[in-house]
Amino acid sequence: MAHHEPSSVTEVLGELDELASHGDTVCVADVLDDFGGRSFGPFIMIPALLEITPVGGIPGVPTALALFIALIAIQLLMARDHVWMPEFVQQRAVGSKKLHKAVGKLRGLAGFLDRYSEGRLEVLTEGVAIKLVALVIIALCCTVPPLEFLPFASSIPMLAIAVLGMALTVRDGALVLGSLIFTAIATALGIYMYMNSSGDGSGLPFF
Repeated sequence: MAHHEPSSVTEVLGELDELASHGDTVCVADVLDDFGGRSFGPFIMIPALLEITPVGGIPGVPTALALFIALIAIQLLMARDHVWMPEFVQQRAVGSKKLHKAVGKLRGLAGFLDRYSEGRLEVLTEGVAIKLVALVIIALCCTVPPLEFLPFASSIPMLAIAVLGMALTVRDGALVLGSLIFTAIATALGIYMYMNSSGDGSGLPFF
């Protein structure tokens, strides 16, 4: 199969929708075959976007998606030239109907994001900057498990991850800068919400 590397969020969603029309389920291996092993951006963005949909309300799903994203980000940090996933991860699948529904809910957001991405400051989407982005994504993934105890609170860091994944996909360095600022705000808000949920902040895993 000829690999296709998408250059916009709308294109990524379109590819997923197309895959979902070919059978009852879509597995990770299908997506990897379609997008190609060099498409780190989409493999960071897709699970983060899925978490923002009602799928993210299912117990355990946000943490599982965060682990998946962290695996990709670690490879990005290590400067691998292609995405690697263990066989058991490649065989994980989602129902085509659920995927169609999730894609439909995300199309409006995708159009909005695409309108404000223009491939600016591409130097910030390569080299050392990529490693910084990977570190930030890994850090955000670490905040997801504790936030999962609060209804949809894990969507805050996941939205930041989705924007960073999009910035890598469309190679927009200005979007990287903007998303890093958003990440700082999202992280502060997430910590605030979690501290308030335990009363005195003693519930945080690092206190």
